[in-house]
Amino acid sequence: MKRKIRYTLCTMLCACFGLSSSFAVTIPVKGSVVKASDKRIQYVGRVSFAKPDVASFNFPGTQIIAAFEGTSLKMMARPESGYFMVQIDNAEPFKVGFNAKRDSVVTVATALPAGIHSFKAMYAIEGLFRHPEFHGLILDEGCSLVEAPALPERKIEFIGNSITCGYGVESITKEDPFEDETENHFYTYATLTAKALGAQHTAIARSGIGVYRNYDGPKAGNKENMPWQYEYTLFNDHSERWDFSRYQPQLVCINLGTNDLSTPNFDIKLYEKAYRAFLKTVRGHYPNAKIVLVTGPMLGEKESSQQRKVLDGIRKDFNESGDKEIYRFDFTFQTGDLMYGASWHPSFWQHQKMAGELIAFLRPLMGWF
Repeated sequence: MKRKIRYTLCTMLCACFGLSSSFAVTIPVKGSVVKASDKRIQYVGRVSFAKPDVASFNFPGTQIIAAFEGTSLKMMARPESGYFMVQIDNAEPFKVGFNAKRDSVVTVATALPAGIHSFKAMYAIEGLFRHPEFHGLILDEGCSLVEAPALPERKIEFIGNSITCGYGVESITKEDPFEDETENHFYTYATLTAKALGAQHTAIARSGIGVYRNYDGPKAGNKENMPWQYEYTLFNDHSERWDFSRYQPQLVCINLGTNDLSTPNFDIKLYEKAYRAFLKTVRGHYPNAKIVLVTGPMLGEKESSQQRKVLDGIRKDFNESGDKEIYRFDFTFQTGDLMYGASWHPSFWQHQKMAGELIAFLRPLMGWF
């Protein structure tokens, strides 16, 4: 049953003309090779080029965008980099996996009409343990990239936890554990919201992360929380600080607290103190953005009530101190009527509902109609 659903949600008409949904296969490299550092390739998300000609990243939702001439396209990545959602032109997106233990090349388009085509790839999972790298593209012999389409001027940053990552979104059984195969940021409320609002987006998110205390952490909190990780290009790698001038969103949505408060032994005062400090950090990096403090759909009513009270108070205090661009939003609780994803996480259908709720709130707030 689960395998059938995975095929339905991930493959999505991959048998369409010109597309391939096969998983990573090592093949001889023939054609025109374009390195990941080529200036005609656009990236959305935190990407490091500390390694020459290699794009490194590990946050879900990182995007690679290009336009090319020719009739076919291959994508190159580090062995075992994991899963991407790929779209060629306006065809249905499909999933490809780089799971081989040696250098991997995946054919993502073949038998296309001659001419100019677009390519988009979104990293679908969390890459903390995968160490994903994009190495470049292979075009038809003699063909080249052309100028990529302009990115939307509207920009959003989502800061969150497993819900924002897309943990278990492709599963239909709440008893399922975490698996890379069922996580997919492409199907989350974040991606759906950005798409509906005509915006590009980044997701600074990690499963189990909190603003002061990670999932089931000690009452005093965890050092390796979101504020500790937020300043860097790669999650859990403090060798390269992120340059916030590279991406200045008009809108930031912070969805943190589910892990801080979902298990007993939390300290609501420490949560509030850490949240206030983190909000000041985010505001310092994005002085002109509207910032929305979000509560998720997974907490119990008692814990959620405490969280909402805290965030309402923070918004009020920031507004009264002169920052009028802090806002509040609450997702409705999930009830199971739309099923559950893995480990009680929002399902594919719950994410659609969440996106609808958030879009309705953000359109008038941002004037993005």
